[in-house]
Amino acid sequence: MRSAVYPGSFDPVTFGHLDIIERASKHFDRVIVCVMVNYKKNYLFSSEERCAMIRESVAHLENVEVDVSSSLLVDYAKLKGAQVILKGLRTVQDFEFELQMALTNKKLDNDVETFFMVTNNQYSYLSSSVVRELMEFDGDVSDFIPPHVEKAIRIKYGKDARE
Repeated sequence: MRSAVYPGSFDPVTFGHLDIIERASKHFDRVIVCVMVNYKKNYLFSSEERCAMIRESVAHLENVEVDVSSSLLVDYAKLKGAQVILKGLRTVQDFEFELQMALTNKKLDNDVETFFMVTNNQYSYLSSSVVRELMEFDGDVSDFIPPHVEKAIRIKYGKDARE
């Protein structure tokens, strides 16, 4: 069984993330979306909230599961029996950072490969931080995140939770 781990903070999950997950689900027997916890970061949503939003977003994909981890990514992949770490790339800057991480992970565990998936053009500018910044100024985020995520982020920012 070919398994891939797609790690990220997903704070919040965006249509860009979901596009990567959907496409990956067609190429792997199992895709584990792993909400990574870095205790040095301040997140808008708890790891449980992020997992719940992702689960609702991918409920139609039978071979996708959602989990959370604060461990070293290669250790997590090995624990889950995953052969691949999947990373989405939007820009050259993403590539430079992710290449460094991939080489480090390869040094730590030669059995785990990193696959890069280029983001869909329509999401190449999109990030969770862009969504959060737009929401701070009450911008329209409906083209960037699913409705249930928009409702949750509006509540977090004390905006009206539009139905």
